[in-house]
Amino acid sequence: MALAVTCGIATTLPAQAQIGSERYAAIVTDARSGNVLIAASPDEQRYPASLTKVMTVYLAFEALRDGRVTLDTPIRVSANSASMAPSRLGLTAGMTLSVEEAILALVTKSANDAASALGEFLGGGSEDRFAQMMTMKARALGMTRTTFRNASGLPDLDQVTTARDMALLGRRLMIDFPERYSFFSTPHFVFRGRTHWNHNRLLQEYDGADGIKTGYVNDSGFNLVASAQRDGVRLIAAVFGGQTSRERDRHMMALLDQGFGQMGVAVAVRRAPAFLAAAQASPLRGRHVLATAHAAPLRAARRTAVAAAAKPEVRPARAAMSAARPTLLRTVGTRTTLRPVARIEQGDSDGRPAVRPMARPAKAAAPAARPNRRTR
Repeated sequence: MALAVTCGIATTLPAQAQIGSERYAAIVTDARSGNVLIAASPDEQRYPASLTKVMTVYLAFEALRDGRVTLDTPIRVSANSASMAPSRLGLTAGMTLSVEEAILALVTKSANDAASALGEFLGGGSEDRFAQMMTMKARALGMTRTTFRNASGLPDLDQVTTARDMALLGRRLMIDFPERYSFFSTPHFVFRGRTHWNHNRLLQEYDGADGIKTGYVNDSGFNLVASAQRDGVRLIAAVFGGQTSRERDRHMMALLDQGFGQMGVAVAVRRAPAFLAAAQASPLRGRHVLATAHAAPLRAARRTAVAAAAKPEVRPARAAMSAARPTLLRTVGTRTTLRPVARIEQGDSDGRPAVRPMARPAKAAAPAARPNRRTR
């Protein structure tokens, strides 16, 4: 049941908001008890995008724990895995990478080719079989409204989850694999001489943040599962449906602030993002958003008519889609050959590079050019 909550939002620049739209969902939980502190449409199904990779990594951690693989175990890349849409490491058929490299590629770069290769390896050569293993594990963990169809999160009409289920998965990662959870706070990793930076900007911008994962495809919006710890209190939160990664991040930070406030933890002064450090815009004061399943979108201060006109239209679901599915994945084709339009899975970026730590490796790679978001 969606709970109505009022969240104070402090921002430095206005955003084109999707928060409150029909694809929005959010939840904040206490990691220790599992109690829900804040929720909005927490059980409505949404497309997980690259949040799918959290389960892929969970099953990799299980294989490491059970001794079926080691961090150094080599994974051979198939032609199918090498053909995955971006975000990618640039793997080619026949090359190998280690289990550790694959995990690092998922939690930082959100690489779909590495996710597929890891899924095929753990699934005995079949990513479809691995997806069945993912769904079975989701049910065993209590994720009752989640179904997986691949290891990466690339679009599939039947691959759905909820904010509650993803927050639960994040909590179980901490409980079941406390010694490996730090993978999700990795700032960057180097693969074949190229440095890949973590897409999760909260690691640099929010005090106490230490994971977990970003996600994006066109039809899910910008998603994030995040964890943060202050004064012995740890929160796990999930947000779905941001129009931009910046809007999603701001909203997540506001939700975490409110969650810590409910737990009696003082809210720390927020660090300014590196690329906004020079901005002199005044923060919004006294602005709130009512986050419910039917709430109106957040009205950012001084939103221009141009920005409002640029807001993407949400198309209604076709009759062929089940009412239980999210209603945002567009299709192409005739009535008898409907198929989803392929969408590049970028993991997070909406054109801006992830915020990087002050201390960088000597030869960090330049941010990749923004890929086309619509490929067939």
